[in-house]
Amino acid sequence: MKFRFLCTLALTAGTLAAVHAQTASAANPFTTEAQQAWNRTYHNVVAAAAAMPEDKYGYKPTPESMSFRDIVAHIADSAMGSCSSLSGPRRNAGAAKMTTKAELAGALSSAQAECEKAYTPDDSTMGKSIGAGPMGGRSRLTTLWGNTVHIEHEYAQMAVHLRINGVVPPSTAERAPMPAPPAAK
Repeated sequence: MKFRFLCTLALTAGTLAAVHAQTASAANPFTTEAQQAWNRTYHNVVAAAAAMPEDKYGYKPTPESMSFRDIVAHIADSAMGSCSSLSGPRRNAGAAKMTTKAELAGALSSAQAECEKAYTPDDSTMGKSIGAGPMGGRSRLTTLWGNTVHIEHEYAQMAVHLRINGVVPPSTAERAPMPAPPAAK
């Protein structure tokens, strides 16, 4: 009886170890989805910043609105701040003081590099609380999703600026064309 129990225990332990090894090497779907959403969003931002002619960077749809330059600077500074705070002290890209398209492209690139580090951590840290904010504690994953949603919102504003200036936004330009509607009978 004791031998049967020990064999069952050894078999169970071996099975659990194999299952753990298999799941440890498999990608966490939450981490993967967060990375994919970030990559898609930031790709659109960088492409939009490149697509807008430099002489249109000061354009504002209304006097109360942010200029295209202001939106690009805000994205670079916000992304740098959110992502750098996950691996150390919060940093700023300094984009708010930049004026040229080339300077802002560099700030976007620096923020992107910082975010690449933040979006590819060890999966075991994704649920870790990173401290309390105004609405309570947040996990690393929730912070990253919040960053992506915020940048997507800013990209939507960029798309409006682009369209008003006759430029097709990257998220539309890169999409496969829609099929023609069926002919009327």
